[in-house]
Amino acid sequence: MGQRTGLRSDVRQAREYDLVELMRLRALLFEHLGGDFFNPASADEGWLDTLAVVLKEQLTADSVRILVVDGDDGGLAACGIGTVEQRLPGPHLYNGRVGQVLGVVTDPAHRRRGHSRAVMRGLLDWFREREVARVDLHASPEGEPLYRDLGFTPHPDPALCRRP
Repeated sequence: MGQRTGLRSDVRQAREYDLVELMRLRALLFEHLGGDFFNPASADEGWLDTLAVVLKEQLTADSVRILVVDGDDGGLAACGIGTVEQRLPGPHLYNGRVGQVLGVVTDPAHRRRGHSRAVMRGLLDWFREREVARVDLHASPEGEPLYRDLGFTPHPDPALCRRP
């Protein structure tokens, strides 16, 4: 493997002109995750229209931070989304603020350059500024070593879900 010195990821907050690229990266995420849960055979492309509307709203929401890294090809190399949710405080969650990392994804042509790590550091700084008591995420097998290196540990509660 070659040296990785001199590599730099300039992270910035996403803007409205990034919407098409954000949608492309989000679609890549689900293609990569695969399986019937993330990519059901019954799904059509209509979710992309809804995604465009929601992303546009979230670009300016106080409780959401969307960070990106520009690629050298005019598109986005990577992105990551963080949200802050106000839950009820408790002894394990002193102020009730929980951060959630959603969909950190790097374009395959731009991987192994530290972009995801840079996005995560930016999101963790943002969470710290908002005094979140805990940050949660769901990791892919490929991303898990990075998240562990950044201090993430297994969650004590089992993850369950239900579709209505």
